[in-house]
Amino acid sequence: MQPRLPRPTYIARIIVGMTLLTLAGFLLPALWYELVQRHHPGRTAFALAGSGAILALYARLLWLNLMRRTRPMHRFGLAAIFVVCWALPLLLGTEEGWGNALLIPAGLIAVVLPLRQAVVTGAAAALLTPAYGLLLGLPPLSVVYELAGVPLAAFSGYVQVWFFHVVQELREARAELARSAVGEERLRFARDLHDVLGHSLQAVALRAEVAERYLDRDRGRVRKELTEIQTMARDSVRDVREVVRGYRATSLRTELDGMSAVLRAAGIRCARPEFSPEPPSHVHEPLGWVAREAATNVLRHSSATWCEIAVRVDGDRVGVEIVNDGAARRSAGPAGSGLAGLAERIRAAGGEFAAGPGGDGTFRVAAAVPVRGDA
Repeated sequence: MQPRLPRPTYIARIIVGMTLLTLAGFLLPALWYELVQRHHPGRTAFALAGSGAILALYARLLWLNLMRRTRPMHRFGLAAIFVVCWALPLLLGTEEGWGNALLIPAGLIAVVLPLRQAVVTGAAAALLTPAYGLLLGLPPLSVVYELAGVPLAAFSGYVQVWFFHVVQELREARAELARSAVGEERLRFARDLHDVLGHSLQAVALRAEVAERYLDRDRGRVRKELTEIQTMARDSVRDVREVVRGYRATSLRTELDGMSAVLRAAGIRCARPEFSPEPPSHVHEPLGWVAREAATNVLRHSSATWCEIAVRVDGDRVGVEIVNDGAARRSAGPAGSGLAGLAERIRAAGGEFAAGPGGDGTFRVAAAVPVRGDA
């Protein structure tokens, strides 16, 4: 089962929180030494103020860039972090661990700056940071660590934000595909309805105009035209019913194939079900309605990532079971009438219907109809 993703703002808060915990791990040993062992008020105040400024400014810049609110002025914030991080080991010394602060700004280089500028700045930081560490008297092993850590931190920050934005774009594309799939079905129905009614209604209008012209001159002609209008109207009603019947009473296999295709177009994993033998004709309409309503619910009322369809044909019943993992993210609010209408249809056909959460984050819709049509 794929993990369920929370809202984008929650993911961004988690990223910022985890990043701050990582940065605090770099600064905590030195802060602990200043607070517990040295007991120098001036140094302690400077250490706390500098560390707090670094964490606050870092969190702000990371959050704004995750929310796609990048501004040119953010470069000044990055420069301020560089200044504070380089000032802490210069003024407080490197023996207690303040040299770790030199790695902190690297994580924001590729986040704040455009890609080309980030490459140049990252390369410069990868060379200048170890050199500055040597001037401060850092051990050789720490200098080597910073030489490798600066580019790794810059790349890690870039990938982190890039993945977040990619996930956002995929979710938006999925929602757009779902809307497009529903809209395409509506357009198809409207096109078929227009093709059926367009000519018939135009002919009825022309016949009505002819009848109006002969209203005072030839009542027999008017009667004939009215008879033709009635015939055309009945034919149009029959044609519309045929179109609607084609949508409502199609085969179960066609309905399930269409459902799986629509869900796949919306980015939801859904395999086309295979079953045999072919169910009796009377079960296609009620079970087809189950497939349509289930697809609508998945697209409109959940954020499912997969959907499984199973068809069981045994000696007494034909059953359809549709399960998806969107129960935990179904939109809040009063239940609609779709599932209640399905239950009535299935019971009218002598079958059984059940729908509801499965308890493990899934939502299950199951219906079974007797094989015998007179059940």
